[in-house]
Amino acid sequence: MKAILNTKFGPPDLLQLGDVEKPVPKDNEVLIKIHATTVSTGDCNARDFTFAPKGFQLPARLFIFGITKPRINILGTELAGEIEAVGKDVKLFKVGDQIYGTPGMGMGVHAEYKCLPEDATLAIKPANLSYEEAAAVPFGAHTALFYLRDKGNIKAGQKILINGASGSIGTFAVQLAKYYEAEVTGVCSTANLEMVKSLGADKVIDYTTQDFIKSGETYDLIFDVVGKTSFSRCKGSLKQKGIFLPCIMDLKELIQILWTSMTGGKKVKGGVAIERTEDMVFIKELIETGKLKPVIDRRYPLEQTAEAFKYVEKGHKKGNVVITVEHNNKT
Repeated sequence: MKAILNTKFGPPDLLQLGDVEKPVPKDNEVLIKIHATTVSTGDCNARDFTFAPKGFQLPARLFIFGITKPRINILGTELAGEIEAVGKDVKLFKVGDQIYGTPGMGMGVHAEYKCLPEDATLAIKPANLSYEEAAAVPFGAHTALFYLRDKGNIKAGQKILINGASGSIGTFAVQLAKYYEAEVTGVCSTANLEMVKSLGADKVIDYTTQDFIKSGETYDLIFDVVGKTSFSRCKGSLKQKGIFLPCIMDLKELIQILWTSMTGGKKVKGGVAIERTEDMVFIKELIETGKLKPVIDRRYPLEQTAEAFKYVEKGHKKGNVVITVEHNNKT
């Protein structure tokens, strides 16, 4: 099968389209014929550890990404496709099922096929989405749901500020906050103001002309998707029991999470967003009832994945960047 091979640290041009053995499902696995995947910030972190938060670059290199060469040779954190074969013990899926999901930390879906256990984070894809649209859902939607619902305990009527409202996580965060009946302020660049409004934001702030810290407004939750502010800067913009949610965490944020958990008043909360199948089903229901939709900025064919990485690493994508996977009769 064709796959994008990640064999050296360095610029995206080092990614190469190559041939690898097509996987065969084990007894408890499904073989997925991938029709679409994405390039996310998670992929960028894995491809080049210097893209990761500074405090985690050394641990990431030692324990996850590799020291002299990458441990993960095929990247990709989201997929949508069709079940082509199943192992003899598989009960949850059948051949022909159209699914979407994530392979987890092992990645490996910048390719034509992938085998995953049937209890991996997979679900039948939303009926009203194409494969390309469905592939753009898991990473951003799960992360936004984890922070707003699980860490922020979002409630109707609360005032929420989303710093970085136009990327994959941010676009889903705006929509989820509106689903939970919060009052939403989205912070983004000039070019993305109308798009963020169209997703349901009650107010938008152009960070190129206005610092939300100086607005005088206070919020129940501040979700910093892009890692461009800090708890110390935002404390004055939080209500008395307000929560700061840093999506990108360094050692400082970990210490703040621990410290504020032992004190009253304003809190810092965060963690690792682990995708769960039950959340995939919940998100599917929101999409099928029109409460949630993915935003796609650009599409690239599999052979142009390196170009997709270059674009994502500029840091200005709107929503998601999708990789389409075409299959010929030989695969």
